[in-house]
Amino acid sequence: MTSRLFNGFALFMLIAALAFPGASQAAEDGDKLILALGDSLTAGYGLPKDDSFPVQLQQALSDKGHKVRVVNAGVSGDTSAGGLSRLEWLLTEKPDLLLLELGANDGLRALAPDDTKTNLATIIEKAKAAEIPVLLTGMLAPPNMGRDYGQAFNAIYPDLAKKYDIVFYPFFLDGVAGDPSLNQGDGMHPTAEGVSIIVDRLLPFVEKALNRKG
Repeated sequence: MTSRLFNGFALFMLIAALAFPGASQAAEDGDKLILALGDSLTAGYGLPKDDSFPVQLQQALSDKGHKVRVVNAGVSGDTSAGGLSRLEWLLTEKPDLLLLELGANDGLRALAPDDTKTNLATIIEKAKAAEIPVLLTGMLAPPNMGRDYGQAFNAIYPDLAKKYDIVFYPFFLDGVAGDPSLNQGDGMHPTAEGVSIIVDRLLPFVEKALNRKG
């Protein structure tokens, strides 16, 4: 393991250790626990913590009267395989909902769509085996990957949603992707305002998923 990878893993473990002690308390208080498993879009790359997706989502749900705690299990640069490798440990706290946002980095790296689909399917199956509902958020392949790759990649998410009968939000970056005013300088990661739009559009799907049983 390279020093960079080790430091990244150590940082994730530190963040997780800080996040999860409150999870048990949240359960004691009757709050529902949402585990947001994802990459930099979930982690809040380039944003202050209070502007990150998990924090904004928790605030939006609270504003609508939901007693929830949203745990940030996003790791910048993570692939579907990386998320799968972390899943078993993350599920030990028995979240009430798994919000699954992975695959963007698979597409950027042109990883085989079949492998991405298998990884995401395994994550869903493990969550369902633990009786944890899943909200799957879709992603689209970068246009420069070509038509064949794009068709294969883009079909992953609706296929999985249909197969496993889970709540599905077709495109995580809907309303934000391609708009320079809603993205940071790299053109890929949303600004705080962009995250707010994502949360607003995703919110009804989160509420629907919270009412599901695993």
